[in-house]
Amino acid sequence: MTDDDIAGVLATMGPRLRVSRERRGDTLTDVSRAIGISPSTLSRVENGRRKPNLELLLHLAKAYGVSLDELAGTAPATVEKPHSPPPRRPVDDKAVLPLTHYVGGVHAHKHVLPATDDQPPRPRQVSHEGYEWLCVLSGRLWLALGEHDLVLTAGEVAEFDTRTPHGVANAGLGGPVEYLIMFGPQGERLRHRIQPTTN
Repeated sequence: MTDDDIAGVLATMGPRLRVSRERRGDTLTDVSRAIGISPSTLSRVENGRRKPNLELLLHLAKAYGVSLDELAGTAPATVEKPHSPPPRRPVDDKAVLPLTHYVGGVHAHKHVLPATDDQPPRPRQVSHEGYEWLCVLSGRLWLALGEHDLVLTAGEVAEFDTRTPHGVANAGLGGPVEYLIMFGPQGERLRHRIQPTTN
């Protein structure tokens, strides 16, 4: 692996670490306590402002239950069999697909919450620095935002400051829910630009 290859891996490591943590539903504080570093240090690593050393990566891989190859994005891709329905998974499990591969600024992910046959409990809430824009693609998404409970359906959008406690769950029985997230780690917000109408 060349120096350029290593630099490329480190450049995408932060968002991948954040995805691994969020997939487990852990907060920065949860992980920091488990591996013995400060939440601010882990936050800087996830935001690309600090490069992780090998010792830290080994601790994080163990905490997230993944290999170093998975954290580095060098694990072989798995091939899905066509026409085979996805297996049912626990209600708090989810698939996360990063849509951006750069560090800093607004980045995007696609999330899929698996189908469930049971009514889920109220989603576990977390809070952290940043700003989030969420759009439901299919299914029904339960968004617990502070003291409010919202059910969003396909095409509906929510925007919120992630310092507000928030959590999500599949609100519909029998089918998965897919949604997009755009997240600004330092609180960056999407800028609306409206096309002026012509007479």
